[in-house]
Amino acid sequence: MQVRSFIRELPFIHPFTISKGTKTHQPTFIVELDFNGIKGYGEAPAITYYNIPVEKMEADLNARKQLVEKYAFNGPERYWHYLHHMYPNNGFLVCALDIAAWDIYGKLTRKPLYQLFNADPAKMPMTDYTIGIDSTDKMIEKMQEKPWPIYKIKLGTDRDIAILEALRKHTQVPLRIDANAAWSKEEALEKIQAFASLNVEYVEQPLAKDDWEGMRWLVERSPLPLIADESCVFEQDVTKCDGHFHGINIKLTKCTGITPALRMITEARKRNMKVMLGCMNESTIGSAALVHLAPLADYLDVDGPLLLAEDLATGLHYDFGKVALPEGPGLGITIQPL
Repeated sequence: MQVRSFIRELPFIHPFTISKGTKTHQPTFIVELDFNGIKGYGEAPAITYYNIPVEKMEADLNARKQLVEKYAFNGPERYWHYLHHMYPNNGFLVCALDIAAWDIYGKLTRKPLYQLFNADPAKMPMTDYTIGIDSTDKMIEKMQEKPWPIYKIKLGTDRDIAILEALRKHTQVPLRIDANAAWSKEEALEKIQAFASLNVEYVEQPLAKDDWEGMRWLVERSPLPLIADESCVFEQDVTKCDGHFHGINIKLTKCTGITPALRMITEARKRNMKVMLGCMNESTIGSAALVHLAPLADYLDVDGPLLLAEDLATGLHYDFGKVALPEGPGLGITIQPL
């Protein structure tokens, strides 16, 4: 095995604002694994509030590069365990390497990943398109610029209800709300009750990630489903979220890759919880990994390539909310020159 890495800054089409801040570019870390001439690619974007910048991913990889390369590869699951123990404090790096390993495995078996996951293409959910926090007029403008069958609306302001009421005057399609942990429990209940009459599908992460008492109070009163994001990072968090949320949002970068994501989906289903697959503004590389898992989920948020002005690969095709499953082996995408 040989490994190379690349750091890229991908510009957004519009500045991207959530309750935690604004950014104009998405820093992302790309790995290339070469196994006897078969190359696999993986990606992990840097998210400020998780405190793992791309420079740390690069430094940690280089510090133990020989150990990454010397492993006798015979499948991604065992490789993930090897990497997980090698990098216990850098799950983002593990994720990028895990995706690349699955890409190689798919190419070795000559199958697209969704077939290895026993994912039924007939169960492919549509993806939403995200509207970041902005002036109300600008949010309406962004929505009109991108006609779509489902929108994800970022909130976390003192005008959340007014924003949603204004957006509702311009579209009747389902809306999904993401507060990114911005509300108190009383504020959340007031807003969710108002949203219940505005064709909102669910609300994502209304309270602080560790406010378990508040979430239990809220989940018993909410008229809308509540989905965990920041409260559900690793596999063990699925159990903690049961009884506090109606479902979980699995993001490959935060959960450390495809391998644990598959186990999280299984555990959530055992607990009769809804499953959402979410992106962290990945390019087509990381987004393709999510797309192959998508038929196993109820909800899909994989609009990263639509929000970015530049991409690192081709092979994902979006058609008004529908995403076609790539049919090539592995991720089934074509990498642009890095």
